[in-house]
Amino acid sequence: MLAAFGLLAISQPASAQTATPDINARQANERARIRQGVASGELTRTEAALLRNREADIRQDKKAVKADGVVTHDERQDIRKDEKQASHAIYRQKHDDQERRRAR
Repeated sequence: MLAAFGLLAISQPASAQTATPDINARQANERARIRQGVASGELTRTEAALLRNREADIRQDKKAVKADGVVTHDERQDIRKDEKQASHAIYRQKHDDQERRRAR
């Protein structure tokens, strides 16, 4: 029984090291911000496509970082830095006074 508990305690931290719940939540929020910007006309189709590509790149980076089974502090910080820059890009594009022309 004690050996089973010890084995469980050892295996638990390893799986927790690849968990990125804050990053996942932020990605969902950024996708929603882009969708809202398109719906409101604040983002042009080109702007939205570029922002979506940037988000896809971050998802790929996150997948690559998780591939070895451990997300280090530095790797997590790099992803957060990329996300922060992407978030600022979304803000800038939504507030740059360009509006998508709507079909009449």
